[in-house]
Amino acid sequence: MAAESPDTAAPPASVTAAPVIPTTHWTEPDDDEEEEEFVQDDGDSALGDDAASTTASLSASILEYRTIHGRTYHSLQGTAEHWTPNDDAHLESMDCVHHCLTLLLDNKLYLAPIADGAIRVLDIGCGTGIWSIDFADAHPEAEVIGTDVSPSQPEWVPPNLKFEIEDCTQPWTYPPDSFDFVHLRYLFGSISDWDALYAEAFKACKPGGWVEAVDPSVNLRSDDGSVREGTALYDWGRLFNEASSKYGRSMRMVDDGQISESFKKVGFVDVRSRTFKLPATPWPQDQKMQQLGAFSRLAMEQDLDGYAMYLFTNALGWSEQQVTVFLARVRKEMRDLRIQAYFLIEVVYGRKPEQ
Repeated sequence: MAAESPDTAAPPASVTAAPVIPTTHWTEPDDDEEEEEFVQDDGDSALGDDAASTTASLSASILEYRTIHGRTYHSLQGTAEHWTPNDDAHLESMDCVHHCLTLLLDNKLYLAPIADGAIRVLDIGCGTGIWSIDFADAHPEAEVIGTDVSPSQPEWVPPNLKFEIEDCTQPWTYPPDSFDFVHLRYLFGSISDWDALYAEAFKACKPGGWVEAVDPSVNLRSDDGSVREGTALYDWGRLFNEASSKYGRSMRMVDDGQISESFKKVGFVDVRSRTFKLPATPWPQDQKMQQLGAFSRLAMEQDLDGYAMYLFTNALGWSEQQVTVFLARVRKEMRDLRIQAYFLIEVVYGRKPEQ
């Protein structure tokens, strides 16, 4: 049984490079499938009006979303290539992820020991803007900026918060030494050069300020062997890793210990890493971990298609039907509470040295 604690001091365990199950495995009828008895559980944000911004103006091209398989994706700008949709279904999933991660960190929005009264805060890849909004509400003395490639944020926000359209894979437009705290979360699969990204964060951060990055491993694990070869959950992360590698935008930063190394490489000091176990479903007996698993499953089931369809069809060459059949198996296994699956979530923060 997996440890009931969400925090583990050990570095993220590597996942053995097992071959991915052939696509046909998920599209052929399961003739010998038997009805199994298993424990089942059926239970279950603004675009700033800053016309003087030097980052980007809201031109028509920004709002010209691409439509792929009936889902909308951000307009093509620079080298941005985010793989999840920006429609309402996926935004709801992202808000569930935010709630899940906040619970995972004991209702904290960050772990970095930022100074009281941090004046300027930058949230990179803010998505729905929910982290930026929560931070601005909790720190009314701060000036908060949230950036993303899609204008997916709500119109009513705290007065100390604004949103800007910015592609973080391009050189940042902020002057050096501008922010007391830079926050980056869940950029996995969107970045081709992590060193370059963290170097931009280092440059934008004030001396003595902090930068924090939060990302998951997409590989599902189990301590009891219930996530085993031949299951859809076993192949889940391996398929994402294969697809993202074909795009040159790795999802293996946590598995390879890359985040901490990149932080140190670009110049951060006092770099700290904490790794948490996040149950994928509500299988744990511990009440907090069970609640985390329920929210984690809700976040995934809210938009499984949105997470998988773009990468699996464009990078792996699957058909929509093949993706649909695979995701049906994923949903079924996520309802089997005998499968004690969990993700690893890593939080890394570091300080920019005083000049």
